[in-house]
Formats: sequence, structure tokens, C-alpha cells
Amino acid sequence: MDNIHYISTDILSLEIVNDILSQDKKLALSEEARANIEKCRAYLDNKMESLDKPIYGINTGFGSLYNVKISNDNLSKLQENLVKSHACGTGDEVPEAIVKIMLLLKIQSLSYGNSGVQLQTVERLVDFYNNEIYPVIYTLGSLGASGDLAPLAHLSLPLLGEGEVYMDGFRQPAHKVLAKMGWEPIILKSKEGLALLNGTQFMSAYGVYVLLKSVKLNYLADVIGAISLEGFDGRIEPFDEHIHMVRPHKGQIVTARRFNDLLEDSEIIAHPKQHVQDPYSFRCIPQVHGATKDTVDYVKKVFKIEINSVTDNPNIFVESDQIISGGNFHGQPLALTLDFLGIAMAELGSISERRTYQLISGLRGLPPFLVSNPGLNSGFMIPQYTAASIVSQNKQLATPASVDSIVSSNGQEDHVSMGANAATKTLRIVENVERILAIELMNASQALEFRRPLKSSDFIEVFVKSYREEVPLVTEDRILHYDIENTIAFLNNLHLDDSVIE
Repeated sequence: MDNIHYISTDILSLEIVNDILSQDKKLALSEEARANIEKCRAYLDNKMESLDKPIYGINTGFGSLYNVKISNDNLSKLQENLVKSHACGTGDEVPEAIVKIMLLLKIQSLSYGNSGVQLQTVERLVDFYNNEIYPVIYTLGSLGASGDLAPLAHLSLPLLGEGEVYMDGFRQPAHKVLAKMGWEPIILKSKEGLALLNGTQFMSAYGVYVLLKSVKLNYLADVIGAISLEGFDGRIEPFDEHIHMVRPHKGQIVTARRFNDLLEDSEIIAHPKQHVQDPYSFRCIPQVHGATKDTVDYVKKVFKIEINSVTDNPNIFVESDQIISGGNFHGQPLALTLDFLGIAMAELGSISERRTYQLISGLRGLPPFLVSNPGLNSGFMIPQYTAASIVSQNKQLATPASVDSIVSSNGQEDHVSMGANAATKTLRIVENVERILAIELMNASQALEFRRPLKSSDFIEVFVKSYREEVPLVTEDRILHYDIENTIAFLNNLHLDDSVIE
């Protein structure tokens, strides 16, 4: 029972989603969710028996074809055609980890009883999740406005025995997997295709994935920044609580306190300094890292609302006997926050690269490029080039997607969010930041050795010792590509305490 998460109206938080994923929990519909789904479907079936007027997406065409009435005999075919015709994704495949989150969030959204889907449709999505059957979905194709139509169409195709899925590590036709599992294809009823395709689960899944990664990288940026501060023989005064209490931004305060904790009892930080001030990339760490933390906190609030919402259209309200067509599928709240998050995370990489640059500059008793016998050895000269290149790319990627809109569906969908593009490029930014921080860790840990025999704090010494088991000290030139990749793997494999995610 402990390894099952029951889908219900209980609030999903980022921490709960992380727990579901990290503990590899299975999903099950609660009795509440089953009752809500069945009640809504029964209401819609009864309504269709006596309904003569057109209701968008239920007995009409879609988009600009909203005024084309469809006969009751063709309602199932209408929904099947919708799923097939909208499966127009292209580009790279969506990472499996994000497809898994898409399934979770689509199940959650359909479980509230406002979408009109059949119980067996949601149960089949649960089956896909629990049996690690992941539809093949593509990164390009969504405008982030009528929901994530193309990606969600690819998510839904296997319900019909169409499209492709990954199972047991192999890409294979969905109909073969259904046959292997002994499952019949789902025959969609009225509105079901639209309920599956309308929704923000592509943007939301990317957002959840990127947020979890961003929270971890924010913590690691502090740890790696603290190692850089020690390697650069920096001062602790800029992290004094008095400074931050007179400008009490939460993230700034949290960052300063963390640095004091990380560097507690450090011999390096305590010994007398020859310099009065540090460069901004060290002195302003609380202000810069802190602003990114505050951005992450804001984005978490937006996504918490989103992943606990109904985002298809139209929405069905059984108690008030209404079927209302609206715009809950529009991704504007997500597009704006994903762009904001991308900008904030890009800045975390930008200041990291500046610290790397300072460390290799031959300042404060450090040898040029952090290697003995510089000249014969180039040392850490070129990793800084690599970091600078990645920072530059992040600046380009940080250009907001949400400021763009292109008219679609013959003018019916005349303002779109481009939130899907914001989502995919924000993931690229965050992955780039991980690479930049890995390069800083390489440099910072190397610089720390030139401060011997002085020691850093117990925490820093243990952290660096663990890192050294994966990436040895550089004593003469070697191929640093492997060191970069091994450092990225080291950071990826670190598991943080749950309190860091909160």
C-alpha cells in the first residue's frame, strides 16, 4: 500500500510528485476519483440522448469548424478522427521521464469529473503508467494554446491501438503492445478525444521536471560557489546576516545563511585576508543566487495550481447542469513563468562562469589556469571557453517565447502562448546550467588544493573527497572532456534531502 499513490482531489505538490517519481510508486484511482469520472460520464451520456443544440467539441467540429454539426451516429468517429488528425508532432522525442510525468498529470486532470471521459479510458492511462508503457511523443508541434494538441494526440494514440510506444526499452507499434497485454483498443465516446487532447500536460510535465532539476541546481550552485569562494580565498563578510536583514529578500537571506553553514569552522575562510573586497561574482552571490531562488519559488506556486486543475474544454459541471466552453487550455500562465524560470536559471550559469574565469586568472596566489608548470601545461584554460560558449547559448535561449503569437485555425485561435516552446528551451537552459556548474566545480576543487595545508569546512572537505573519487586532481594536461562528463554524472547522481525541494 505504501508504494501506491491514489489519484484523488488531494492537492498534488512538487514534493509529492517528486516522491511518486523517486520512489517509483504505482498509481491507482481512489474511489472518489472513480465516482467523479463515472458520474460525469453518465451525465454526459444522458444529456446526449435529449440534446439537439450544438455543443462545441461534443457534437460539432473543432477549431474554426465549431459550427459544423455532427450527427450522433458519428460522435465516436469524430473523436477518433480528432486524435489521429492532430498527431502531427515532429522533432526530437520527448524524454521518457517527461512522458511519465505527462501521463501522471493527464490522469490527475481527468479524475476531477469535469471532462466527461470514460472510466476505462483513465484506467488504461493508469495501466500505461504502471506498466512503463510510454507513448512516443515529439517536442515540436504545440502552440501551447488549445492545450498541447499535437503532443497529447501522440500521448493518446496508443489508447486506440495507434502510434508507437516504448516498452521494455524497445520502440514498438502500440497495437502489438496492446495485444501482448491482452487489452482491446479503447472506443472513444463523445468528447473524449477533445478531453485527451485539450490540456496543458506537455507544458506542465516539462515545468515539473525542470523545476525539480532547478531546485537541485540552486542548492548545488551554493555548494560549488562556496568551494570557489574558498579556492579564491574570498571573504565571508558579504554573507553576514546584518547585510541581508536590511534588504530582506527571502532567497538572499536563505543563500547567505547556507554559505555560513557550508563554511562553518573553515580554516581557509577564517585566516587573515590580504584583500578588502571580492569581485561581484563572489561578493554578490546572495543577491544573484537568491533572486533565482525567489523566481523558482514563484514558478512552483504557478505550477502547483496548474497540476491540480482541469485544463480541457468544454468543462462539464454536473451539479449546475452546465457544459461550458472556455479557455482553461491556454498556456499563458505557464509560458510566462517558464520564460521567467529560464532567464533566472541562465543567470545562475552566467555568474558561475565568471567565478571560473576569476579562478584561472592567476590571482591571489593561484597559478595561471590552476596547473603547475603553466606554459607546458594549459591546465584549465579551455574549460572556461566551454563555459563561456554555453553561457552565450543560454542568453540566446532565454529570449522569451511567450511574447510571440501566430494565428491558427482560420483565426479562431488568434492568440497563442507558445508555452510549449518556452518549456523545451527552458529544459535546454537548465541542462546547460548543470554543465556550467560542473566546469566551475572542476576549477573550484582544483583551486582548493593550492590553499593547503589550510582546510575548508568538514562539509566541503567531504564533498570534494567524494568528488575526487570520480574526478582526480589534475597534475598535468589530460583530456578534460572526460572530466567534464564525469563531473556532470557526479552532480546527476547526487541525491538531495527532501527538505531542499520544499
